[in-house]
Amino acid sequence: MIETFLKSLSLHLVRWIAGAKGLWIGVEPSDRQRIYCANHTSHLDAALLMAALPRHLAEKTRPVAAADYWGAGSLRRYLTEDVFRSVMIRRESKELNPLGPVFQALRQGDSLIFFPEGTRGPGGFLQPLKPGIYSLARAFREVEIIPVWIQNSSRVLPKSAKFPIPESCTLYFGAALRLDDHEDATAFLLRLGRTMDALRQEAAR
Repeated sequence: MIETFLKSLSLHLVRWIAGAKGLWIGVEPSDRQRIYCANHTSHLDAALLMAALPRHLAEKTRPVAAADYWGAGSLRRYLTEDVFRSVMIRRESKELNPLGPVFQALRQGDSLIFFPEGTRGPGGFLQPLKPGIYSLARAFREVEIIPVWIQNSSRVLPKSAKFPIPESCTLYFGAALRLDDHEDATAFLLRLGRTMDALRQEAAR
């Protein structure tokens, strides 16, 4: 299929431009169903993470994307939905559960790329985490939560840039987390945030 070819080509270009080297710290690549929770500083982040995964895992991993941005325009929507098979959510939706499509994807057995900050940040630090990832961890306790720190992606594709700039990016994958019994949203988000920040500090060494 043309979409499979375009996805493979896109990830190959990402590796060529940014390296997308994955460092697995306290965890190994696995066929287990996972939610990769990464910091978010660039529109290239999901592709970087997919490029850092072994190819057979990238094939079963879907990014979670904001429909208000990635669904705007036929080309952008085609690449997001058809080529990368993203799970589209409407951030401003008044639906009872705007994460409904994410729940459905997890029920189907997909692994996901999720940005728990909810929006892009300036880079260099982790923004406060939104409670959506807690809802997923509570509903799908068997799914591993893998914290990820993406280094340098804001330099490869800054907010104002239209084209990527060659710059080496390393992705740090941390040990799997699951929601503890009786752990509330505040405690879980704090634990996940600390784990992601520890990966940030590892990347800064």
